[in-house]
Amino acid sequence: MARATARHILVKTESEALRLKEQIAGGADFAQLARQHSTCPSSRDGGNLGSFGPGQMVPEFDAVVFSAPVNEVQGPVKTQFGMHLVEVTSRQD
Repeated sequence: MARATARHILVKTESEALRLKEQIAGGADFAQLARQHSTCPSSRDGGNLGSFGPGQMVPEFDAVVFSAPVNEVQGPVKTQFGMHLVEVTSRQD
């Protein structure tokens, strides 16, 4: 069964997500930005969501996590919770 580990930054607006993604592309530390800006409780752990399988996250999130390249920041991804920047840190298909 497929498993993935990922981290994310959850913010309210697409513009904020895009601004943070630009900072990451410029060399900013993902985990540090997650601690500073993410509204998810995972922010305390740098946005780390741990390991999970298909169907354990909302569908929009799952679609990215189980298809995107590993170690590349994706997004913004819109869900019922807000706008996410997502980085898959490992995946076993």
